[in-house]
Amino acid sequence: MPRFPVIAPAHLVPVSARRCLAGLLRAVRGPALRLHYRFQRTLPLRADRALFAADRGRGGGDPGALEQAFRTVAPHIRTAWAADPAHHHTLPPGPRRLTPGTAAYWTALARSRYLVHGTDLDGRLVTRRGQIVVRTGAGAPLGVTGPGPAGVRGTDAGRPPRGSGVRDGVIPLSPRPAPDRGRTRPVPEFGQPRTDALLRATEEDVARLRQTLGLPGGVITVLYAPAYRAHRPARPPGPDLGRLLTRLGPRHAVLLRAEHPDGAPPAPVPPRHPRLLDVTGHPRVESLLLAADVLVTDGSPLVFDYAVLDRPIVVLAGEAAALPAPGAARGPARDARDAWVAVRTRPPGPVVRTEDELTGLLASGRWDGAESARLRAAFRERFCRYDDGHAAERVVRHIVLGETDLPPVVPLCARRPARSAVALSGRTASARVPHSAGSRRTTDSL
Repeated sequence: MPRFPVIAPAHLVPVSARRCLAGLLRAVRGPALRLHYRFQRTLPLRADRALFAADRGRGGGDPGALEQAFRTVAPHIRTAWAADPAHHHTLPPGPRRLTPGTAAYWTALARSRYLVHGTDLDGRLVTRRGQIVVRTGAGAPLGVTGPGPAGVRGTDAGRPPRGSGVRDGVIPLSPRPAPDRGRTRPVPEFGQPRTDALLRATEEDVARLRQTLGLPGGVITVLYAPAYRAHRPARPPGPDLGRLLTRLGPRHAVLLRAEHPDGAPPAPVPPRHPRLLDVTGHPRVESLLLAADVLVTDGSPLVFDYAVLDRPIVVLAGEAAALPAPGAARGPARDARDAWVAVRTRPPGPVVRTEDELTGLLASGRWDGAESARLRAAFRERFCRYDDGHAAERVVRHIVLGETDLPPVVPLCARRPARSAVALSGRTASARVPHSAGSRRTTDSL
């Protein structure tokens, strides 16, 4: 009878041997991928390919709006998304999904004609002649830039990609107080692509989104969005939201959305009140903006997006002294301070400094009064002129189709954003939020 070699199952191989083999594969993989990327850069660009990457390895944001516009306005372009597998559920169903660090990812990075990204793009990117890099993160006014997502190392939003001959389509979003990142030539003002979805939404969409969150139409829903500060924890010491809700009564609910630029999972909110919903992990921030009746923030970039909806905004200014001094060295913290000072000097709504002032403002209804509307109108005139629901279309027509005669911007007076649920219901006092065992946390996609 012939004898055949016996192959031991993997579980019988010594652990030390398996670890040695895994280490060897890791050691070989890096140089092999670098060689693969170098070789792919010698091959022709694919003029019909576009690669997208949003902040923190997720979908959505400005790149998400642009990817949708690519498929609508320039359907001959095949799109792909670079995102961590944990965030693939945030991506639209159509485009190809790529995991950063894989061979397919490096191929797309080397050969796609269009590279569209927010603040995160691989620092090892070497741009090629003929590639068009669109950086939407160059206009984020208040955010503090953090490191890139896992698998995308060496990210630096302030450093342009290496290489020569690139047409770097830096999108100056709306005219916002962002630092100049080295632009030396005029570029058209397009508007903020991610706000397009806000102006496309209907009042039926608002009602559906609120129903998904468990919010009756007559309940005043406060979106509390504290800004991330490098000098304080992800869960900043702000107003006691449970105490705030107790004092305001059953006609109010709070959606809490904290920020952290490195994408770390946020700490859960302790159960403080049944009408407090933790929506920090929600993948669709535009859904939260549409569901809210008023925004309360101490400097989140969402203040610019929310102003597009022409809904009340309250500025919580109690932490001004904690920001870097005017003479601080240039950097993300200093940039955030400069932008925050600009918002403080021309606020989009009433300014409060303490929890008591915030409670009194929300209880009195002055948050939605004539003075609030006047401040908001001036803020929108300065910062939302180009955010008319067609920003992404203008970008794609200009960059992909080469059009210079772009669709005109819809004037502020002609825009009709969906009204909030409270504005439609007349603030019905009898509506109550269903109680639960404690504060709730939602991460479901809307």
